[in-house]
This record gives sequence, C-alpha cells and structure tokens, in this order.
Amino acid sequence: MTWDNDFALEILPDLLAGLWVTVQITLLSMTLALALGLVIAVIRYLKIPVISPFFTFYVLFVRGTPLLVQLHLVYVLPEYGVTLSTFLTGVIVLGVNYSAYTAEVYRAGIEGVDRGQWEATTALSLPRRRTWTRVVLPQAVKTIIPVLGNYLIQMFKDSAILFAITVVELMRTANTIGSREFRYLEPFTIAAGLYLVVSYTSSLLVKRLEHRYAPSH
Repeated sequence: MTWDNDFALEILPDLLAGLWVTVQITLLSMTLALALGLVIAVIRYLKIPVISPFFTFYVLFVRGTPLLVQLHLVYVLPEYGVTLSTFLTGVIVLGVNYSAYTAEVYRAGIEGVDRGQWEATTALSLPRRRTWTRVVLPQAVKTIIPVLGNYLIQMFKDSAILFAITVVELMRTANTIGSREFRYLEPFTIAAGLYLVVSYTSSLLVKRLEHRYAPSH
C-alpha cells in the first residue's frame, strides 16, 4: 500500500476532530485527578482514623489494577442502573486512575516542606486552613509541577485506551476511517504524528517548568 496525499488531506479534518476530543478528555480528566489527588494526599497526611487508611487502600488498589480493567468495571454500570455517556465514563476513569498517582506526588511535595515552616505556623498560631493554603501547599506544589506535567502527557497518550469503550477520540477515529475505506496507512500514520506533535510540544513546556521550579541541589 502506498501513501495517498489526497486521501490524507481528505481525512485530516476528521482526525483533528478526534484529536480535539482527546484533548478535552485529557484536560477534564487531569483536572479531576489534580483535585481528587490533593484531597487524598492531605487526608492521608493528617492520619485521620478510618478515613486515611481507606484512602491508603484506594491508592494501592487503583495503582495495583490495570486501567483497562477499571475502565470496563465502570463501563458495565448501566447494567446496574447507572447510566453514563462513554465520554463521561472515560473522563471519570482516567481522572480517578491518575488521582492515585497525583496523590503520591502531592504527598512527596508536602513531606518535602521544611519542618521549620510547620513550626513557624504553630508559633504564629495560624489557623490550620491558612497553614495549608498560604504556607504548605504553595511550597509543595511549586516543586512538583514538572512531575504533574509529565503525568499530563502520559494521560494524553493513555486516553487512546478509551477506544475500547467506543469513545470517538483520535485512535477510534483513525480506526473507523481505516475500516470504512480499507486504508489504514494514512489514518494511523497521521494519528501517530498528531500524538507525537502534542506530546513533544507539551514535553518542551514541562522542561521549561522543570528548569524554573525544580529545586536546586
């Protein structure tokens, strides 16, 4: 099979539409992962009885089971009366899965805050809420931004797994075009190129953030 430029240009708009869906899913899922991961990290750090051990198990379970298995577990919920669109299912599963990883990143950042900072807030009698929002979290997040950026890139690529539940993202679009036209070279090559362009561009941004925020040794 040889490359057909006319066919490639013809299918490019559809693939770009699929890419846009992939980008939306990635951004929404990462927002969920960051918010949920932060809550989990703080609760685990505070060592609240029952709740903290529960979230410790949550992190172990999510990180210890395949993403595809988690995806199918949520996908079959309609059989039990819980109806979700495939798009929302993908966002939730990716967000929950990555929240277990971002929680560990947050925890490392929180534990990296100098003990003297905690002691200073105690000496100043700062309320716990202000201690976390004004002192601890700003310092913790600053050091982990590059790591979170790398997880964002990884999530962008992992979103291709949503092909398994018929989400019409980039990978699904490429496969649909290939099946319809009996030509797979152009759609999959273009899809791979789009993944590469977005991932590489994002990695350059992450490197800039790393140089700016990574702690010096």
